Amino acid sequence: MYNLPRSLSLIPKWLSSSVQTLDTKDKYSSFLSSSSPISAISSTPKHTNRLSKEKSSYLLQHAHNPVDWYPWGQEAFDKAKSEDKPIFLSVGYSTCHWCHVMERESFEDEEVGKILSKNFVCIKVDREERPDVDKVYMTFVQATSGGGGWPMSVWLTPDLKPFIGGTYFPPRDSGRRPGLKTVLLRIIEQWQSSRETLESSGERVLEALRKGTEISASPGETLPSGPDVANRCYQQLAHSYEEEYGGFREAPKFPSPVNLMFLMSFWAVNRASSEGAEALRMVLHTLRMMAQGGIHDHVAQGFHRYSTDSSWHVPHFEKMLYDQGQLAVTYITAYQVSGERIFADVARDVLLYVSRDLSDMSGGFYSAEDADSFPTVESIEKREGAFCVWTAGEIRELLPDIVKGATGAITQANIFMHHYGVKEQGNVDPAQDPHGELQGQNVLIVRYSVELTAAHFGISVDRLSELLSDARAKLAEVRRARPPPHLDTKMLASWNGLMLSGFARVGAVLGDKALLERAERAACFLREHLWDEEGQRILHSCYRGDNMEVEQAASPIAGFLDDYAFVVCGLLDLFEATQRVHWLQWAEELQLRQDQLFWDSQGSGYFCSDPSDPTLLLALKQDQDGAEPSANSVSAMNLLRLSHHTGRQDWIQRSQQLLTAFSDRLIKVPVALPDMVRSVMAQHYTLKQIVICGQPDAEDTASLISCVNSLFLPHKVLMLADGNTEGFLYQRLPILSTLVSQDGKATAYVCENFACALPVTCPQELRRLLLE
Repeated sequence: MYNLPRSLSLIPKWLSSSVQTLDTKDKYSSFLSSSSPISAISSTPKHTNRLSKEKSSYLLQHAHNPVDWYPWGQEAFDKAKSEDKPIFLSVGYSTCHWCHVMERESFEDEEVGKILSKNFVCIKVDREERPDVDKVYMTFVQATSGGGGWPMSVWLTPDLKPFIGGTYFPPRDSGRRPGLKTVLLRIIEQWQSSRETLESSGERVLEALRKGTEISASPGETLPSGPDVANRCYQQLAHSYEEEYGGFREAPKFPSPVNLMFLMSFWAVNRASSEGAEALRMVLHTLRMMAQGGIHDHVAQGFHRYSTDSSWHVPHFEKMLYDQGQLAVTYITAYQVSGERIFADVARDVLLYVSRDLSDMSGGFYSAEDADSFPTVESIEKREGAFCVWTAGEIRELLPDIVKGATGAITQANIFMHHYGVKEQGNVDPAQDPHGELQGQNVLIVRYSVELTAAHFGISVDRLSELLSDARAKLAEVRRARPPPHLDTKMLASWNGLMLSGFARVGAVLGDKALLERAERAACFLREHLWDEEGQRILHSCYRGDNMEVEQAASPIAGFLDDYAFVVCGLLDLFEATQRVHWLQWAEELQLRQDQLFWDSQGSGYFCSDPSDPTLLLALKQDQDGAEPSANSVSAMNLLRLSHHTGRQDWIQRSQQLLTAFSDRLIKVPVALPDMVRSVMAQHYTLKQIVICGQPDAEDTASLISCVNSLFLPHKVLMLADGNTEGFLYQRLPILSTLVSQDGKATAYVCENFACALPVTCPQELRRLLLE
């Protein structure tokens, strides 16, 4: 993360053993000693607090705690000041396993509720709804405790300055670790007896954080070398690559699409080198292993959040929209570079899941599905993975038919269990199931190729594929009858932008009109529900109402940098996929607004949120591509693409200024910003403009566009010149008027800085030209 001083700790000794790292959304942190399943909430709540009036699923989950919760806002701030009380800030999200645990253990406890409500102003924040608040206080927690994660627990002064922070706290003292009740009582005591010490030490940390998180371009600094930065990023990724199953650490293992997309871009400019070949091998092996693993839902499609083991087998079962959007793009890109159908099939599989389970009738996409659910309709306790796992007995009962032609008296269950690693005693290693929630259960994982399984049972590959497909459909039907996990129906502009890219990119590569229509519905949803025409701003979130209508909060949350950057990227992908110019025009409009709201005119780069917001103590620029790419990384490429589509040279310069601001990070640890490294490479190699001159609906035009879309060309923009010289593109790019069709046929021009190679009309010639 940021370049912070090494000793910022102000955690008192009595607290330090409880403040440890929770791996992001990781339920297996070693200091969490016990957990039992989550109890069902009573239908007649004893308590109701202000959160009952909120729209966020996460806040509503806490609406009936015996804690006097406030949402983040002026009412809570005023109360803290008027009563001169410290603030207890609790941050999480609706599908966070350990947030559920801490709620059940502590926030539903009457005694804890009384202590909190009497002595603190208690504020609940949904980190997905307010990423700006989350980033500020997570920076503090990471700097002072050496780790971070959710749930995040931070104590603030009435003027919002943090003085102690941590993550999960157990309810009771355990050995040398104090429980939450003990922590609260000691903070109350210190607030009364040593308040000045707490406040001054917190202020010192904040001042150090302001300096340590500053990212800006130094006078005279220049853009780092594209090839040098890319080579270093490749070397750092190769060093952390796990050879047997792919991925970039032992366990837990995250999909990390930003790493995989960088490696494919690196291969694209180093195809002839051993390093390029190795980069591609790492990507394709990782994607194959993920597709075969339990992290991939073989019954209901889509990908779970991460794997708790090194072999991608036992996942943390929540499903996040941002993973689906990025993985759809990653898999379709792997199909472009390899031609292997399996990668296109997985990309389709992801979009099928999102279309069916995460789609709102308005065209928007929901945020997430929880990991926990009730095992049966009679259950009163939730368990992780209950919706997704199977006993051997269930499989045998569902698939009893004898398979004709197979060797011996073999049932469909025998074949399915062999192929997907189902065992009588369950296939989950107890080390991956510390609380026994998966005992006797099976997480499906592909153990053999279809060729090996078919040969094992003496049947054809086609027959095997039919049997497995039929079996998965039967299992899917049974799963639909199970109690489903909680669905977070919050719709975020940023994540919808990522998903828009997924549908647009896959639709373009596969020439699938239905996928492109779904992408356009998503873009229309963003325009209708998350664009404030009067205020000329993106709104961060909207919600599904009780009657399935789209609702907005009483005080809508203004969009953050992520919202603008990811939506602009999605619109550019949609424009290139459909060549409908109004999407490009809206992308330009949003980029101009982003520049006004977030650009740092002194140090370059974009702030994550409105730098003038007085309630945010740090003006941050995200310097890491993690589960989602940094919005600065995405913006660097957006600016480049827009400059070539609109003729605005100032956006090329702005992209260079942005990258220069991050040059120290890019030179030293480019592996922290692999998506931004791709933009540095694009600056070095320059973007090619591929112009297709032809009639939009003509077959020869479609053939040339299809040729372009079949290839992974990381440094290109694609546009259709339809002869309408009064149109947007011709007005912005006068050179288009000089490019004309040859002999009445659709014609392709491949240009660099609008100096063009000889025109071609044949898709094969265009392919050769693009690959030169």
